[in-house]
Amino acid sequence: MPNLEVLEAQVPVRTPRLAEVERVSPAERTSPVASWLSGPVFSRARDIFAANMTELLDRAEDPARMIRMIILEMEETLVDVRATAARSIADIKELRRACTRLEEIQADWTAKAELALSKDREDLAKAALTERQKAADMAAGLTSELDQLQQVLRGYEADIAKLQTKLREARARQNAIAARIESAVTRAKAREMMHGGRTAEAFAKFELLERRADFAEGRADALGIGSLEDEIHELQAAEAVDRELEAMKAALKARAN
Repeated sequence: MPNLEVLEAQVPVRTPRLAEVERVSPAERTSPVASWLSGPVFSRARDIFAANMTELLDRAEDPARMIRMIILEMEETLVDVRATAARSIADIKELRRACTRLEEIQADWTAKAELALSKDREDLAKAALTERQKAADMAAGLTSELDQLQQVLRGYEADIAKLQTKLREARARQNAIAARIESAVTRAKAREMMHGGRTAEAFAKFELLERRADFAEGRADALGIGSLEDEIHELQAAEAVDRELEAMKAALKARAN
């Protein structure tokens, strides 16, 4: 229990947070829930949740570019929401420390009031109880603010989960769109090869080569036919010579007889 000698000179201990709260009246203090609901982070998150991704992609001239922009916006919003949630967690911890400190202050002023009454100093006891009431009022205000911040934090956690779900959906859509684009490009190249000028030129070259091959084969066949006829003609000529030779032999033999 504190000494009576220092009771009159003692003033309540204020943390920086408590001093700031005490300077601002309850009417001027902005509710954290109201601040968040009207803030840009909530507005961006709300727009993302309300957006119909399929409709956006159907209306887009360049779906691949649109999905990249959507994913970028979601990633930036997710970073902002997480940062704001981290600040809310820090504020909640500070408020809890302040509430604990206010409980200690109330207990301290209760002890001081009891000391003053034990020494028949009712004036000091009243002053101590007045200070204790101030601390109690501040604690009630901070407790209300703490409840609001915890509600806001739960909202952040829910929004983070929703954003992550939307982001996974968008990335899946992006992969599907990329696959469709790649397939379309491949089909277009195949059609261009089948119906394009380069393909026609290639087929023309093939036809020219085929004609050259046919000509070479025909020439070879023609050369083969000429050689065969020459050989047959030579055989026929040799056969005629042989017949004439035999006839001459027979004539000479007849003369000799």
